[in-house]
Amino acid sequence: MAILRGGKRIGGFDIRIGIPRDRSLDNVTGDPRLKRTQGGNPESTTGRVLAMVNEAEGFARKARYYVEFNLPSSLGGGMAGPDGTTGSVSSSMTDETYGSFRTSADMNAIHIANGRRVQAFCSAIEMPDREIITKEVRHGNTPARHIAYDFKSAEITATFYADKFLRERSYFEAWQAAAFSTKSYNMNYYKNYVADMRIYQLGQFASRQERDDITYAVQLFDCLPTSISKVDYSHDENTVQTFSVTFKFQYWINFFLDKQGEIELGQSTFNTPTVKQKSGLFGGLLGKLPPELRRAGRDVLNNLRRRVPLGKITGGRAFPPFKLPPLNL
Repeated sequence: MAILRGGKRIGGFDIRIGIPRDRSLDNVTGDPRLKRTQGGNPESTTGRVLAMVNEAEGFARKARYYVEFNLPSSLGGGMAGPDGTTGSVSSSMTDETYGSFRTSADMNAIHIANGRRVQAFCSAIEMPDREIITKEVRHGNTPARHIAYDFKSAEITATFYADKFLRERSYFEAWQAAAFSTKSYNMNYYKNYVADMRIYQLGQFASRQERDDITYAVQLFDCLPTSISKVDYSHDENTVQTFSVTFKFQYWINFFLDKQGEIELGQSTFNTPTVKQKSGLFGGLLGKLPPELRRAGRDVLNNLRRRVPLGKITGGRAFPPFKLPPLNL
């Protein structure tokens, strides 16, 4: 409620002026509190740690990940050559001799039908490790040096939820069936039963509104599900059925370090809050008036807008040749 207020009717308009009790919102952009440095002392140890956490936009979360599987292009009939190409099947290379391996069309149909379900039902997985193999070399009495001559990675294991049809398990059984035939017990060529796999760490960037952006990614080459775990049943529990798959692979790369993909590193910005600037009529001239007169002027202009249909005459412009901007008085 205003301390003083009064009004006068002039030319059909009610002009009212009052002095408000609270003037804290008269000059929001000039509020000195907006110029203060946000947070505590950034040069302290705690401040530096918090700055690094904020710059990274938080820590990686174990539950924020996604996995992409691809079935191999196993070729049926005769088998592919060592380079992965196929030719016509000779009379001596019969199905009975070499077994019936799934065709590329079969594997593609299985992946289209169940691939996304398998990826979504991956309840746990491991990022691959890497170990540099060294040999200890000593020259004279100097301390030994460890000379790198190879590297290796251990196999990884993934766990999956299973639906009532166990389609997720069948997906990896079909992958294994690309390597061998249960009819002739023959083995397929290497390139026909291996496929690549990708594992993504997910996060959120402050610069975008997407919740699940890729913040880290690796690709595993020439993967093979060497082991599919057994499925246990029991009347003593009624939980969701799960199974695990162990993968062996040739090697893996980091998408960012090996330039296989463009991974944006998160970086937070600590800007002073932006306050909407006031834009009034004719370059903000009315905005420079005292608040009481601004409110009176706003009422007059709003009455003019309602009573005088200038939009029909000027094509939407309130006062030709000027377009009336929004009134933020």
